[in-house]
Amino acid sequence: MTKEDEVFKVREILKRRLALSSRLMRKLKDRGGVTVNGAGVKLNSKLKAGGLLAVRFPEEISGFEPEPIPISVIYEDDDLLIIDKQAGFVVHPTKGHPAHTVANGVMHHMLERGEAYRIRFINRLDMDTTGVLLVGKNSYSQHSFARQAARNAGKDSVNAEGDVEGNESAVEKKYLAVVNGAITEEEGAVNLPIGKEDEDRVKRAVLAGGHPATTRYRVLERFSGAYTLLELVIETGRTHQIRVHMAHIGHSVVGDALYGRSSPKLIERQALHAASLSFPHPRTGKTMKAEAPLPEDIERLLQRLRSH
Repeated sequence: MTKEDEVFKVREILKRRLALSSRLMRKLKDRGGVTVNGAGVKLNSKLKAGGLLAVRFPEEISGFEPEPIPISVIYEDDDLLIIDKQAGFVVHPTKGHPAHTVANGVMHHMLERGEAYRIRFINRLDMDTTGVLLVGKNSYSQHSFARQAARNAGKDSVNAEGDVEGNESAVEKKYLAVVNGAITEEEGAVNLPIGKEDEDRVKRAVLAGGHPATTRYRVLERFSGAYTLLELVIETGRTHQIRVHMAHIGHSVVGDALYGRSSPKLIERQALHAASLSFPHPRTGKTMKAEAPLPEDIERLLQRLRSH
């Protein structure tokens, strides 16, 4: 603690330094996770300069069954695990896919490293979408990204915790997709709400009253007037967002059987890849960029389109 910190209460210091929400602070305090010089402290206390204010997150572990599913690690530290997800695996167990998920593979990876943490997926990718997938190893890293997601969604108000959310965000998600048809403009944006027409179906649609969603796109390459390679940036993270938005404007993702048509002669899945994710590290604040190279099936698709 510094002399300047003496005018602030513990809760104010934690919010200023770590951007912790009121709820998370209370949770940590109740579990003995907020201390000064090793002793418990009240959140409303004021401290003297020279003291060591520490936050310790409780050890947690997920209960997924570990399975030796290949996990391609892009980056890993005490707070984050970033992997390059392969196609054909759902991220998290569901009724339809109770096992053989990315979560089962991460559990195996974690135990192999002798670690113990609760697996928290910061972003989600569809079963047949490849690319950068981010896992938080503690509640602080998850909370940090949740705040950024709220900012991306356009919130700028006092939330349920009494914390002010701004509307700027340093998180940027970039995707690459091959879509049907020739997009004539060099760049554009789709700013349309997404929702469910039928609660019993997985399919989403552009729907009045749905959740706000914005997808920006830029043309990288066109192929014989029949296909287009796009770079896409999503400013929100709705389920199937890119697939819904592109289908809505008449340019469904190649191979997307749910929102367009399957194209088995070209590719066995939707040609959609989470290429990069830029974000401030939750602990250091340093800007990081995780990248995943194009998978072989999309590379083959591009080579085939270029040859025609």
